[in-house]
Amino acid sequence: MSIAIIENDMPQESKHIAAILLAAGAGTRFGGEKLLHPLEDGVAIAAHAARNILAVTSDVIAVVRWGDFPLYDMLEQEGCQVTMFQGAARGMGATLAHGVGQARGADGWVVALADMPRIAPSTIKAIVDALQQDAPIVAPVYKGERGHPVGFGAALRDELLKLDGDQGARAVLERHRDSVRLVECDDPGILFDVDRKSDIAR
Repeated sequence: MSIAIIENDMPQESKHIAAILLAAGAGTRFGGEKLLHPLEDGVAIAAHAARNILAVTSDVIAVVRWGDFPLYDMLEQEGCQVTMFQGAARGMGATLAHGVGQARGADGWVVALADMPRIAPSTIKAIVDALQQDAPIVAPVYKGERGHPVGFGAALRDELLKLDGDQGARAVLERHRDSVRLVECDDPGILFDVDRKSDIAR
């Protein structure tokens, strides 16, 4: 007796989605050492951001400024793969391109900011899930406002690798605005970043 195998019934192979944690800013408005500053529970801002992502994926590449060994060591201890970037002063776009370059083999990337410590892991998982379903760009929305992190599919690899300057991925988002899949979430953390010490109390 022969057994017919219907290909459509075979489970789809899951995509490899990496996370890139951008942690190379100078934090000048904060007064320096922002990402090492503890929140009310004593855990550093960047450590919170890393833990939220690591709760969803173990493949997290953190990009730090050249010579920032305290932050490098802390994020490595949290479980991130950490890379120092000499061109961090050129801005967030250059830093993001460097991070993508460290994870070229990925089928997509979740791009997160290390100064956003209150994003729920469930929100990050929703971004990863949408990338698994072939969404080219994914962003969370809370009460009508788009936030972070943002997911990018593999088709945008070359555009991300060409980024430079301080605009981050804004140019890519603008070029593909009609392809952005918005994910509604009940998570105000997608809008909360720490620029100044007063933001922590907020």
